[in-house]
Parts: sequence; C-alpha cells; structure tokens
Amino acid sequence: MATKTYSKLMRQIAKLQQEAEAIRQREIQGVVARIREAIEHYQLTASDLGFGGPKRGRGAARSKVPVKGKAKPAVGRVRFRDANGNSWTGHGRRPKWFVDAIAAGATPESLSVK
Repeated sequence: MATKTYSKLMRQIAKLQQEAEAIRQREIQGVVARIREAIEHYQLTASDLGFGGPKRGRGAARSKVPVKGKAKPAVGRVRFRDANGNSWTGHGRRPKWFVDAIAAGATPESLSVK
C-alpha cells in the first residue's frame, strides 16, 4: 500500500476545491437564469424584492417585505413647531432649526404646539 504524504493530500484537496468551485459557478449561473426569468415573468422590481428602488402601486396585492437593519420612522405627537413649518416631537436629539431658534432668542414655550 502506497503511503500518502502531506503534500500529496494538500494537492488533492486543492484540486477538489477547484473542481467544487467550478461546479458551484455553473450552478449559480442556472439559479441566476431562473431568478431572472421569474423577475421578468412577474415584472418584479427591486422594491418588490425588498432591495429598495422605486415603488409600484399594486394596492393590497403586494405585501411589504421588511428590511432588516432599517429603523422605523418615529411616530409621535408634534410638540414644537416654527413659523417655517419645521416640527419636532421633543424626543431624540434637538433638530438644528430648534437649536438655532433658541440661540436667536426664542423659548421652547414660544415654539410649543398648543
């Protein structure tokens, strides 16, 4: 029985890895072709797939795909507003318009929405 050396085994592993990568690339090409065909058939957009891009109006027929890592917009009652229509809920960091208004002599009470 012939003994295998470490270097022979490493060469075999490298050759098998190359073969595996070639097969993987062929399989990827097939998958991509099927995905493209489905996208074209159903006229899907990047937004439909959850990748952003322009949204299309399809009503309730389309469900929204949640995107991980995206923060939900803050929803709250507006507590402060200026004459230019800028508003702030009073939560989080003070917006620049609010800081500038205070620096210019306004008071939080004068910007308060009643």
